[in-house]
Amino acid sequence: MIHPVAGLPSGYGAAPETAPEAPSPVRVMVAASVRLVRDGLAHTLGTATEVVAVTADGCATLREIARLEPGLLLLDVSMEGALGLVQQMARAAPGTRVVAFAVDDAHDDQLLAWAEAGVVGWVGRDASADDVVQAVLRAARGELLCSARTAALLSARLALLARQGRVAAPPGHAGQLTPREAEVGELLARGCSNKHIARVLGLQLATVKNHVHSILEKLEVRSRGEAGALLRGTHAGV
Repeated sequence: MIHPVAGLPSGYGAAPETAPEAPSPVRVMVAASVRLVRDGLAHTLGTATEVVAVTADGCATLREIARLEPGLLLLDVSMEGALGLVQQMARAAPGTRVVAFAVDDAHDDQLLAWAEAGVVGWVGRDASADDVVQAVLRAARGELLCSARTAALLSARLALLARQGRVAAPPGHAGQLTPREAEVGELLARGCSNKHIARVLGLQLATVKNHVHSILEKLEVRSRGEAGALLRGTHAGV
């Protein structure tokens, strides 16, 4: 029989408890066309995450995501082709979540366009450094940091899409709108200019003009105003 030795603390000689492993930090990439912006964001995030790379354009971003497989990308929406990049990532890198940075959250169209493209969070133009960090960390946990107004906007949009399904041309008119034409048509019905539509959807202005021309032909109308009126009537009847 082994007796405890006097003078030694209780538990002496027992196997030391194994300290729980600290969770791995979130691996983040930062993409922004302006160096000062991407370096500042990387520095801000470095206190709470592991920043694995910074990139300045879409091609480099896709290449580094394929190589490094980060858990999350913080993307500046002012970078050329940013919205299209998110749409590409949904197919090519579904394991990397995207948080959009510097979104103009005063415009519902922009918020909806980014949400539909596949971002899991966004940070407005007036956000603080702490807001950026919190948005990234929450997105990594599968949570969305947003205002009550934004949550209501997303809920209403989800309900509309569920009812709407694939958008058809109004009854009695030729053909159906393609998914991209439906997106352009919805903004057209809201009175948005071609330039605004191009900016929201991340398209070239010439591409938007082609879509508008196709919509007018399919709806058998001559003007944007007539097309908008028909499309507004279609949405109201959904």
